[in-house]
Amino acid sequence: MNVAIENWQHDFNIGSIVRTANAFNVGGVHIVGRRRWNRRGAMVTDRYVHVQHHPDVDAFAAWAGEEGLSIVGVDNLPGAVPLESTPLPRDTVLLFGQEGPGLTDEAARVCELMVAIAQFGSTRSINAGAAAAIAMHAWIREHADLSSVEY
Repeated sequence: MNVAIENWQHDFNIGSIVRTANAFNVGGVHIVGRRRWNRRGAMVTDRYVHVQHHPDVDAFAAWAGEEGLSIVGVDNLPGAVPLESTPLPRDTVLLFGQEGPGLTDEAARVCELMVAIAQFGSTRSINAGAAAAIAMHAWIREHADLSSVEY
């Protein structure tokens, strides 16, 4: 599993996503858009996980295609299917939009699958960093070898 996040407005969630990605030992974190991001939330974990920049969605999609990875968008867009009951591809990159606007139209267009996280409260969406953690954990529950985990 790899994870990617769009970065058009200097999203502060990227550091948190990098930290969570390190906890789940992802193959890499991909920043789509602006190269600069706030590393404070990463708590130095960006030194231990591969972070790659893609200047735009098309470059990111080309990379994913070359790597044989399915792009799975995580957003509560029309047509999205429930993350909780949808199998995730083993060879995948989970793509997240920015806090607030979510995935851009360009990003949604390149997704082979769009999943949404079930929410029951009054808010329309949850924090992008929290959504990324939930989606990464869903992939881990489905695909990881948990026999080597030490608690």
